[in-house]
Amino acid sequence: MKIGDRIVYPMHGAGEVVGVEENEVGGVTSSYYILSLSMGNLKLMLPVDKIEEIGLRDIIDKSQIPAVEKVLSGRAERMLGSWNKRYHATVDRMKTGDILEVAAVARNLSRQHKKRKISSGERRLMELARQILISELVYVFDKPPEDVITWVDNCIDKKLDDEDEIILED
Repeated sequence: MKIGDRIVYPMHGAGEVVGVEENEVGGVTSSYYILSLSMGNLKLMLPVDKIEEIGLRDIIDKSQIPAVEKVLSGRAERMLGSWNKRYHATVDRMKTGDILEVAAVARNLSRQHKKRKISSGERRLMELARQILISELVYVFDKPPEDVITWVDNCIDKKLDDEDEIILED
């Protein structure tokens, strides 16, 4: 990894490596990548020796956009069970860092929210999933966030011939 690389940090979104710094924490000096996230003007320090554990990955290639569009416009999935169980299953999906999983979470929660109000916790997850997805697609499309938000919303709002949800039981 080097300065200028665009990467995705699971549960935070996409950003650019803007530097490498040495810092002392607890008496131990370590190297850290400085990651500037594309959404929210946030800078993160990521320990160089823990990059594999953290799950950083490169942003997707433009050739993967049709797969993202297919997920966003695909049939929604609705999980059954308690709010707590659904919440943890959704968080686990997002922690994978896989853009298709994050897109599915954004689609599922967005569509559920339009049909009936979702809980405040699920609404926060919906907003986080959308932010993570949009932050990466801003780099992929090389367009401003407003354009990417419109594209994501249009994909999610596409009407299917068979509007039924897939119900997942745990």
